[in-house]
Amino acid sequence: MFLEPIKELRWAYQLHFYICFRTRWRRNVFDESGKSTALAALLEEVCGNHDYHLLQQKVYPDHLRCLLSLRPDQPVSTVINKLKSNISREFCSQFDAKRPLWATGYLARSVGRVRIQAVKRYLSAQSEHHGYAARVLPPVFRYRAKQLVQLSAAHAVFDLNYHLVLATHRRRSVFGSSIGRDLVEYWLRVANKRGFAIDEVSVVPDHIHFILRLNPKTSIQECALSLMNNGQDWMGKQNKSALIQAGIDSLWQPSAYAGTCGRVTTAMVKAFLAAA
Repeated sequence: MFLEPIKELRWAYQLHFYICFRTRWRRNVFDESGKSTALAALLEEVCGNHDYHLLQQKVYPDHLRCLLSLRPDQPVSTVINKLKSNISREFCSQFDAKRPLWATGYLARSVGRVRIQAVKRYLSAQSEHHGYAARVLPPVFRYRAKQLVQLSAAHAVFDLNYHLVLATHRRRSVFGSSIGRDLVEYWLRVANKRGFAIDEVSVVPDHIHFILRLNPKTSIQECALSLMNNGQDWMGKQNKSALIQAGIDSLWQPSAYAGTCGRVTTAMVKAFLAAA
């Protein structure tokens, strides 16, 4: 059974990232007010030119910290590389600096409206939330990784967590507990091959919640399309009867929700950066 791959998605999203990078050799480049003001202005300019939403920033003598809101198609590493290269070029030109401005590497952490533990509690309550818990055989499957997969990227310290939600086409009931288990097992192999991690999954008949961790080079859009198209292909080959019974010729709605989460919230980071 051939199912047309999904190439574009409509998104509902809130993707916030706390980012920090330092000067080369930890030099106190921005200890003069004129230079710190210039750096802040350059950061705002570069963000505006590349459609990054700058929520908050703070300049220190030897490093920069900022809070960004990004689109689903913007990988964190690409964003940081553009910020560092564009700011360095303009700053060095403005102040006639001869040495490289930034050190190699960066820190990137996801934050969000709520902490990651709240998202995990929400996923664990999906069966009760949708009224399936009282059934003798609930059509629900729940996965939680026993041991977290370690992700790495050169010259980067990162912790990028995403809450992703995918819904079936026309919100038709497709998944049962056994299909959900087999599909998640297949997705785990896809994640291992593509270099991202699936930490938790909650499968109900017409939609699926994920908690994912991504490498900075991977956007949540790239990850979502990989899950959707690989999952749809698997369903067409292994469980086409479920799609026929549901009366659909595409497994997914061409849309998704993605939100970042982390150990702290966006509001907490904003308050930290705004403090004197």
